[in-house]
Amino acid sequence: MPDYCAYIIGSDGEFPESVPLECADDNVAIMKAKQFVDGHQVVLWQRTRKIATFEPKTVRPQRMFRA
Repeated sequence: MPDYCAYIIGSDGEFPESVPLECADDNVAIMKAKQFVDGHQVVLWQRTRKIATFEPKTVRPQRMFRA
């Protein structure tokens, strides 16, 4: 099985945590890495090959309408 690693990026740009992933292919690794996007950016690598970067969803403020 190819070795993958999901790097969770802190708000300061540092890598406070990495999670090794054992996955059969890129698609499985992508699905697993997306689970770690909880307000943090996640970068998925397979050894020295960058697979993807996942950005946290930003909440847009609701617009105030005046009558």
